[in-house]
Amino acid sequence: MTTLRHFGLASAAALAAIVAVTGFVAPAQAQRDPAYAAARASGAIGEKTDGYIGIVGTATPELQRLVNDINNRRRTVYTDKANENEATVEQYAITAGCQAIARTVPGEKYQAPDGSWKTRTDAPPERMTICP
Repeated sequence: MTTLRHFGLASAAALAAIVAVTGFVAPAQAQRDPAYAAARASGAIGEKTDGYIGIVGTATPELQRLVNDINNRRRTVYTDKANENEATVEQYAITAGCQAIARTVPGEKYQAPDGSWKTRTDAPPERMTICP
């Protein structure tokens, strides 16, 4: 699990600056993919704190391919955006993870700061303290 306790306040400020300047743009293709939508709705996958998708339960070859494809697309976007904004890919990915977890809806899975998988309720999701 990726944690950012060692990043300190400067990195929290950097994450906030990334959000303020760039916003987060999730790869639109993934959100339009019916397999992605079905896996997300069923709780088979969830948003991770590191900005990537994770498999919550048992990984099938098909599900692993889907997750790998989405994560590769995200990594490409994060790399491009990080380079444009003089940030690290990890900083940009963590910021995206903060935002993606915030956008989950009740019933969807997300990774809590302690690394456990949670199911979103009507309450706000648990997020890392560095999240803007």
